[in-house]
Parts: sequence; C-alpha cells; structure tokens
Amino acid sequence: MISVAVSGAAGRMGQTVCAAVEGADDMALVGRADPQLGVALQDVLGDADVVVDFSRPDSALGNARACLEAGVHCVMGTTGATFEELRGVGEGNLFVAPNFAIGAVLMMQFARQAAAHMTESEIVELHHDGKLDAPSGTAKRTAELIRDGGGNVHEPIHSVRLPGLVAHQEVIFGGLGETLSIRHDSISRESFMPGVLLAVRRVGRLDDSPVVGLENLL
Repeated sequence: MISVAVSGAAGRMGQTVCAAVEGADDMALVGRADPQLGVALQDVLGDADVVVDFSRPDSALGNARACLEAGVHCVMGTTGATFEELRGVGEGNLFVAPNFAIGAVLMMQFARQAAAHMTESEIVELHHDGKLDAPSGTAKRTAELIRDGGGNVHEPIHSVRLPGLVAHQEVIFGGLGETLSIRHDSISRESFMPGVLLAVRRVGRLDDSPVVGLENLL
C-alpha cells in the first residue's frame, strides 16, 4: 500500500484527489493538509510515502521542498512555480505535471509534432474563474513544446476565466490557405485522476528528480 497525503485537500481538485486515492486498491489516504482544515503540511508528512499537492502557486515551491527534505515523494499539480532549484534536494523524488489528463498530454504532443510542418500558432486556454494563474501551466508547457518542435507561438497566450468552465485548451496552427486546430476539453475533474494515480505509483521509481510532464510516465 502507498500511503498518500493530499495538500490543498479542501479545494475542488484536492477533494477529487482524496476520493480517487480512497478508491484505489493499492493506496491509503493518510492525511489532508489545508489551511481551511487547520492542518499544516508538516503535520501529515510523517505518515506519507507520497504527497499530492494541489495548493496555491505561492506555496507550491515551499511545499515541494518540505516534502523532499522529509524524504517524502511529491506529485505536484500546482502550477505557477519553477522547481529546477530543487534538483538534488532531500531524499524524495518530485514529479510535476502541468496537466494530468491523458488527452491533454496527447494534445501537447500532437501540437509539438504539428509545429514542424505548420510553424505559426496561437494558444487559447479557458479555465474556471477560480484558477489563480494565467496563462495556465498547460499553456506554458504547450508553448515550450511547440518551440522545441520548431514552431512559433504568437504572444500573448489568450486566457479566459469564466464560471461554468473546467479546463480547456485549443492550439490553432495557420499555414498557406489552411488552419489546423487541436483542442482538449476536461469536462470534469475526474479526467485528471488516472494521471494523478499513475504519478503516485511511479514517483518513487523515478531515475531523476524533478521530472516534468506526464508524457514521461506514459
């Protein structure tokens, strides 16, 4: 059994992760950390093999560092922070994913492939009105992959924040007399759970840390 604690457990993503962990046959939920619950991350580290963090951008880096220094593996879903400075810190492994939905990972990979043939593109990302960072981590990661593939992303990335949305992104490529659109829609937060559980199962066996992107586990 993998002992899992969730940071940001009172949030919408955190609640969904807790339910997914409780429903997994090979995992046990051993802690829920969140200021709204009056439980600090340090209070749950002693019981956990892995912490899944869906907290806030301004606390993500510190949370990851606390996990690694305690020898606890960290699966980070909070975007808006850079984690490269944590290379070599502590005994735990850090896995970071801008998006845990399998379809979103495929969308990013397809966009990278398309960039070699249709170099000009724009990104439109749409999220619920409670999302704190803009543009999203998924959009930033997509832009990196498109540039790695030889393409150009027109700035700025377009960010939409409205009630009724969950997580959506469209990449539009333009060429001579044609366009190509690649779009992914998460219509519920359950779409992220297969990727989260995969990361929980694999983070302890990573050969490097930090590792960024769910495509590295598929």
